[in-house]
Amino acid sequence: MADHDTRFAALLERAEGLLGRLEQHLPPAADTDWSAHAWRWRRGGGFGAQGRLEAVHRPHALTLDDLCCVDAQREEIDRNTRQFLAGAGANNVLLSGARGTGKSTLVKALFNTYRDKGLRLIEVDKAELVDLPDILARIDGRDERFILYCDDLSFEAGEGSYKALKAALDGSIGAPPDNVLIYATSNRRHLLPEFQRENRDSRVIDSEIHHGESVEEKISLSDRFGLWLSFQPFSQGQYLSVCRHWLKRLGAGDVDGPDVERAALQWALRRGSRSGRTAHQFARDRAGRERLAQP
Repeated sequence: MADHDTRFAALLERAEGLLGRLEQHLPPAADTDWSAHAWRWRRGGGFGAQGRLEAVHRPHALTLDDLCCVDAQREEIDRNTRQFLAGAGANNVLLSGARGTGKSTLVKALFNTYRDKGLRLIEVDKAELVDLPDILARIDGRDERFILYCDDLSFEAGEGSYKALKAALDGSIGAPPDNVLIYATSNRRHLLPEFQRENRDSRVIDSEIHHGESVEEKISLSDRFGLWLSFQPFSQGQYLSVCRHWLKRLGAGDVDGPDVERAALQWALRRGSRSGRTAHQFARDRAGRERLAQP
């Protein structure tokens, strides 16, 4: 028995020596440019390469005034962000609903509004969520307040990366840093696909609905976001209102004329969508045509 323990100890010593020699050849961690206010997380490109925070020096120049027809959602997330900056209680936020209604724009506008007060933004792609522990370790203890931003977040059945997100939100044995929140946008309320067959597993017990295990698993992810904000498709009137806003913002000459309204509705009809994104695209095209026609 003693001989076995001796051989095992010798094997561990050799393994530790081998790991030490390998570490000398691993690429060093890239230094983070903390003078920036926004970053994208980039995974390491080769064996042993560490991920890095890539500085974004030209973020979108959006403001909260650019958000139209989503006043209630804007007020809620603005209040939550101000609480976060003040070191008071604040929640992770899930913005879900119709595409093109301002979910991503709202997060970017919040960042621009409060970046001078110490708010910072880190964009993390869905495929890189497994690196969340590394990202949190990088920013833990810093004076800035960070929003980890996941855009267009959804998971297909069988994907496992959502477990890293669940742990980061609320589920790990370690508490998340006090200087970070997660803001995610998605077209799905529960972030995972929902199938009709899963409802057959639901049961009514004492007049209460109890979901099946698969449904509970999906709800448990979105449940970890303390604040849910829902975005509905725009009506025709809301769409035209957003069109007028962006036409003014982009310096178009004619904003309220009947020809403009007709053109905006035809643009939406061709795109099959009356969304804020469609309105912005129309206004950009219209203002560009006007500028090109000027002598």
